[in-house]
Amino acid sequence: MSKTNHFVFKVLKIVAWVIFVGLCVEAGGLIVNFIFSLYKPEFVQNLYQKLDLSAMYNRSKWTFFSMYSFILVISMLKAYLFYIVIILVSKLDLTKPFNRFVSEKIMLMSYLTLSIGLLSYLARQTAKNLLHRGYEIDQLNPFWVDSEAFVLMAAIVYVIATIFKKGLEIQMENDLTV
Repeated sequence: MSKTNHFVFKVLKIVAWVIFVGLCVEAGGLIVNFIFSLYKPEFVQNLYQKLDLSAMYNRSKWTFFSMYSFILVISMLKAYLFYIVIILVSKLDLTKPFNRFVSEKIMLMSYLTLSIGLLSYLARQTAKNLLHRGYEIDQLNPFWVDSEAFVLMAAIVYVIATIFKKGLEIQMENDLTV
């Protein structure tokens, strides 16, 4: 591996770690917000992102729990996605990139990305439905504005995973013929 590729992979690993830590902080902050909103709702305005859904909680507990569940699951899936990216970047061997491990991790990344996109879309549509019923949802919109981007990214990553799977098959066939 050339020095340029080695440097690029080091930078990618650092960037992936920074994003992963940020997403973990976000997920942890949202979990703390959730717990505080149940036990000390007056303290929520001082917490992470000031996500105060107390009016929704007072109106309908079911709605509150369902919307917060969307938020928590999406944020945890994003953190897990970048954990997989860190593992992939750390263990990728560019001298022999077509191996089962890389193929499986890229396929898992495509599934996670699609899940994030579909859940975000479903949450956004649910929030729009709640808007028509008189709920205030302005605080929720930042959590799923990028649903289409995740679905598109899932399609691209799936194509890459399919190419890697085919490359693995060709590489194994070549190893058997030599």
